[in-house]
Amino acid sequence: MSGENNFLMDKVDVCVIGAGHAGCEAALACSRLGLETVMFTVSVDSIALMPCNPNIGGSSKGHLVREIDALGGEMGKNIDKTFIQSKMLNLSKGPAVHSLRAQADKADYTREMRKVLENQKHLTIKQAEVCEILWEEIPFKNTQEISEEAISNEISDKKEAAQKRVLGVKTFTGAVYYSKAVILCTGTYLKARCLCGEAITYTGPNGLQAANSLSDSLRDMGITLQRFKTGTPARMDKKSIDFSKMEEQRGDEEIVPFSFSTNPEEIQKEQVSCYLTYTNEQTHEIIRSNLDRSPIYAGIIEGTGPRYCPSIEDKVVKFADKNRHQVFIEPEGLHTNEMYVGGMSSSLPEDVQIAMYRTVPGLEHCKIVRNAYAIEYDCINANQLYPTLEFKNISGLFAGGQFNGSSGYEEAAAQGLMAGINCALSILGKEQIVLDRSQAYIGVLIDDLVTKDNREPYRMMTSRAEYRLLLRQDNADLRLRKIGYEAGLISEEDYKSLLIKEQMIAEEIKRLKETKVGGSAAVQQFLEAHGSNSLKTAASLAELMCRQELSYEVLKEIDSNRKPLPADVICQVEIEIKYEGYIERQMRQVNQFKKLEKKLIPKDLNYDDVGSLRIEARQKLKAFQPVSVGQASRISGVSPADISVLLVYLEQYNSSAFSY
Repeated sequence: MSGENNFLMDKVDVCVIGAGHAGCEAALACSRLGLETVMFTVSVDSIALMPCNPNIGGSSKGHLVREIDALGGEMGKNIDKTFIQSKMLNLSKGPAVHSLRAQADKADYTREMRKVLENQKHLTIKQAEVCEILWEEIPFKNTQEISEEAISNEISDKKEAAQKRVLGVKTFTGAVYYSKAVILCTGTYLKARCLCGEAITYTGPNGLQAANSLSDSLRDMGITLQRFKTGTPARMDKKSIDFSKMEEQRGDEEIVPFSFSTNPEEIQKEQVSCYLTYTNEQTHEIIRSNLDRSPIYAGIIEGTGPRYCPSIEDKVVKFADKNRHQVFIEPEGLHTNEMYVGGMSSSLPEDVQIAMYRTVPGLEHCKIVRNAYAIEYDCINANQLYPTLEFKNISGLFAGGQFNGSSGYEEAAAQGLMAGINCALSILGKEQIVLDRSQAYIGVLIDDLVTKDNREPYRMMTSRAEYRLLLRQDNADLRLRKIGYEAGLISEEDYKSLLIKEQMIAEEIKRLKETKVGGSAAVQQFLEAHGSNSLKTAASLAELMCRQELSYEVLKEIDSNRKPLPADVICQVEIEIKYEGYIERQMRQVNQFKKLEKKLIPKDLNYDDVGSLRIEARQKLKAFQPVSVGQASRISGVSPADISVLLVYLEQYNSSAFSY
């Protein structure tokens, strides 16, 4: 690519397009692995921006943040430095769904993340709009000619099969940056437009510049784009809100950090309160009377919105039987009077917004600082990607975040981290990392995105994880720290700490199982005092701990040989013992699952040759090109019977490149 208006700026290893939560994690991963990385953003003031609710975590999302941290990402560390309220959700339920959520100081979160990025070796931040991806055609090699070793190596296989490869990027001003790989983390900026009633502005979130040129370049590369929508509620002036009419929501007395590297004692501090109020029938009537002025219902909005984060208009229409909806009033930071109105995102005109908000108890005299709005943007259906988040037909082009059709800061950061890791490992000639559904919520997230035909913004939920008892937020380090260490993002010191923790857990579980208590008067008295059945024969401390009314902490009274242990070790010991039977059953399910994941499908497999496959299954398998039988089994339209046919065919498949 050349021309009189183009000029070479630099040659780097990786170009990251976008500096949101995905872009930050991707850029940090690449640069920390020693690659010269440049991160492009339309505005350096938008780095790690929180255009919607300034919180991190929440149900299932807290799991993602813990996993990001376990792998060597930055989000957990950053929220630990900038939170103003912290709360562990779902404590009345089992440990599988416990999830941490923290309200951030919006400005501090951005400032602290920018500080980390600016001081990261091998990383350059550039304020510029990327308008074109530079690429070239490469020969398509017949996979029959590739060695068995290359076929089994996912990276080599993909590079040989790709039809294009990226060369770098060009900015709007004509600067050219040549690179070995490009990571797309464009968020909601591609051809973005914001809608507030009849008023439409062609900008990204918070009035920032949209990226209007890159979409055409992506289409020229053969990438299929789609249109999604999201939205955000109004921001209110704190001085105009009557909090006495609302329910105060306090943070936890004992604050639990997101990052496994954060010392809990160092983050105990005074927290701000959030507040809960409700809409009412008057609110709903105003909305119903003005639906014709909503871009959503007037047919102005083209994009598909998120099912699990609907606007207040959608709530009123789709849940007509409900006479009220929750509204959370949450501070945007310590140094601003702006309050976020959670639960009432909207694209209604400004006059309707004022009228409906003022029907809510406590908001009768509210003053809007920033109007609610909907935002439309270009993104992709992620089935164009491998599970490594590299495009199937474009070598060196990776993608992460809302550009992949997901929603949420946490989902974005998780994808950005994995795209960055795999991009770097690919350049370094190392084996890439694909987390499966039994290893991490991140594995569930990416597998759902690349395997399912997502027609709306994807949101992570605990119900999507089949093995959620194993994928708890509390054991994310035990599951993933070693992977992060082997990738090069976890320090030797942190990894050694993990090994010590694993040893302490194992030794304490062994001790509790081997320590027996008899039916002495002291033991029987202890059991009676705690409402527990008396012992007829000797029992181990582990057996007693399995009783609902007894815990590790309670048993210290009759456990004379106990030594002090860290709280996180005690947590793992108690869960592993109390839920041992359930965990073992889920592990057996995982073993069956992994058998199908290990059955790889040759890239040159012609599904037309697989007899007895239903037409729909054949069409879907051709379109998705799954890498394993396990992935094939999760494609909509592929039945268990189709999988059985495929398994039989693969056993008979005679190829020099594959053996089963």
